[in-house]
Amino acid sequence: MAENQDGQEKSEDPTEKKKSESRKKGQITRSKELTTLFMLIMSIVGIMIFAKDMVETISAIMRNNFAVERDTLFHTGQLFIHFKGELAAMLYSLLPLFILMVITAILSSSLLGGFNFSSEALQPKLSKMNPLKGIKKIFGTNGLIELVKSILKLLLLGSIAVYFIWADRYEIYGLSEEPFPDAFIHAMKLLSWQFLLVSLGMIVVAMIDVPYQIWSNQKQLKMTKQEVKDESKNSDGNPEIKSRIRQLQREMAMQRMMGDVPQADVIITNPTHYAVALQYDTEGSGAPVMLAKGTDLVALQIRNVAQANDVPILEAPPLSRAIYHSVEIGQEIPAGLYVAVAQVLAYIFQLKNGEVDESMKPDLNHLPIPPEFNY
Repeated sequence: MAENQDGQEKSEDPTEKKKSESRKKGQITRSKELTTLFMLIMSIVGIMIFAKDMVETISAIMRNNFAVERDTLFHTGQLFIHFKGELAAMLYSLLPLFILMVITAILSSSLLGGFNFSSEALQPKLSKMNPLKGIKKIFGTNGLIELVKSILKLLLLGSIAVYFIWADRYEIYGLSEEPFPDAFIHAMKLLSWQFLLVSLGMIVVAMIDVPYQIWSNQKQLKMTKQEVKDESKNSDGNPEIKSRIRQLQREMAMQRMMGDVPQADVIITNPTHYAVALQYDTEGSGAPVMLAKGTDLVALQIRNVAQANDVPILEAPPLSRAIYHSVEIGQEIPAGLYVAVAQVLAYIFQLKNGEVDESMKPDLNHLPIPPEFNY
């Protein structure tokens, strides 16, 4: 596996942040052989399509230039005007082919890595001018692979070219016996077909190069375990700091919750495992609201705060469990618990008003609690 400068093994897949940064630097999967293949094929296809128009334009230019008058040839201004028009006609005839090549180059180069414009890749860097790095690239692994690939490509395409030229040698010899326009068109078509067949040999090269380029780019993007950890710290923050922040947030939430307990109208307990604090605004139109809840040690703390502030505490195990599991702090109790909570609050308010005493406490273990709220 690849290693970084510190000798650590790059065994981890690249993160999305690493891939994004690499794209910004212009480091994406590209295959020059794939682009070359499409450029060659489309250039020949373009020549086949536009050959007739180009031959006609070239023939007209040659006829016009061989018929230039003597005075024009020896007059600098007239000669410039004459050749300016001929050059414009030549460029105009070649323009469709140029446009086809530009479109092909853009689309074929984006087949693997997609469209990507990197301003960082265009910035000049002195490190790129270091001759030692250049020599290292030439004699490095990638340099040797490119050398072997170039030799094999030359042998493959050269063999195909020689074979087809030899196979069509008699047809090539016969071009000299044809009249000029026909011979030129024939030669263009013959050369185009032969060159197209030669270019098809690039398919083999591209089929080898594309998987290699994908693998090579993925290998370069590999990260060490330490790099992944450092990136996670930079992106998400230090885990120890995050844990401390969460702890402080929990403590602050706990303090706020305990600060609301003295405002409660009643504390309903399990009696020791659960404790919920409810408040009801008799002048409002809403249902009772939960101010605090907790289990075990938190429940004990809620009871202690309630006792210190003379908040009534009632033991109603089924109701305390139902409220604890179905209501969050700051929320109203659900409609299914209205009747049960109303019985509790009615007793508490009567107790505060002196209408009843503790001996008249209702049976809180058999309150009307719907089955879906039994926990």
